[in-house]
Amino acid sequence: MEYTQLGRTGLKVSRIVLGTMNFGPQTDEGTSHGIMDAALDAGLNFFDTANVYGWGENKGRTEEIIGSWFAKGGERRDKTVLATKVYGGMAGDGKPWPNHDRLSALNIKRAVEASLRRLRTDYIDLYQFHHIDRRTPFEEIWQAIDVLIKEGKVLYAGSSNFPGYKIAQANETAARKGMVGLVSEQCLYNLAERRAEMEVVPAAQEYGLGVIPWSPLHGGLLGGVIRKEAEGRRRRDGRSASALESTKVREQVQAYEDLLDKHGLEPGEAALAWLLTRPGVTGPIVGPRTPEQLDSALRAVELDLSDELLASLDEIFPGPGPSPEAFAW
Repeated sequence: MEYTQLGRTGLKVSRIVLGTMNFGPQTDEGTSHGIMDAALDAGLNFFDTANVYGWGENKGRTEEIIGSWFAKGGERRDKTVLATKVYGGMAGDGKPWPNHDRLSALNIKRAVEASLRRLRTDYIDLYQFHHIDRRTPFEEIWQAIDVLIKEGKVLYAGSSNFPGYKIAQANETAARKGMVGLVSEQCLYNLAERRAEMEVVPAAQEYGLGVIPWSPLHGGLLGGVIRKEAEGRRRRDGRSASALESTKVREQVQAYEDLLDKHGLEPGEAALAWLLTRPGVTGPIVGPRTPEQLDSALRAVELDLSDELLASLDEIFPGPGPSPEAFAW
């Protein structure tokens, strides 16, 4: 496994991030524990989750599965860089309730304590804001995080789904308070969806945030979906199913799969390897439902994509170009 610094911090993390969103809803507890054990054995030390994972009436279930895995001991917690998130509503009855969502100081305090209980740990390495909160000023948000850092319950703060201007606003506010500010941004970014290159990735680089792409296969679109469709293995839901209804997208994906077949590469592994070549990227999040899917993701770290292949991928899936040139003269 290869490691890198998380943004401008001294924290070393694996270049593949284990996403746990499927733990609970699609992967049972025993299999989830097996995947986490295999990840740690392979040297993957960066695990990502969120307080809302489990979804619906089972919100928090994913954190509980991770907590029961930590409870097995064997240095599991000490070897893991643990990231979770706050924003989504967590009211016990499933109904919206004041101060049980977003980023008020009250909800941040409540959410951290609840996550710590479910995760069976006394600290969170990376605490991420799952979305921007237009109603809460960053002065209040950083005040809450400062308290948690001083209490030793949170070590670093990160963002998720932030636009570039909010990354700037958050870190300028933190700087005025003498705080480190955001150290990472988790965003939608992959070969088929490159809009983050216009504003988000440059802002992250300017402020020293590590970029953590989610949905690196764009909902399966970049994982050999047309080949699987021909073999009768295509998933009938999700982003890939609707995207392929577009003739242009289908032609792009077909050209992509043909190119990688020519080079003897698996589409999903190549899509992850491509992200590892991108400036500012710490590592993509993979969300394996089975141990086999984890094995495939780990192989991506070992791939060395040639300049010729990278140029061909750019031709199939061109990026938007830098801002403001992407939309101005």
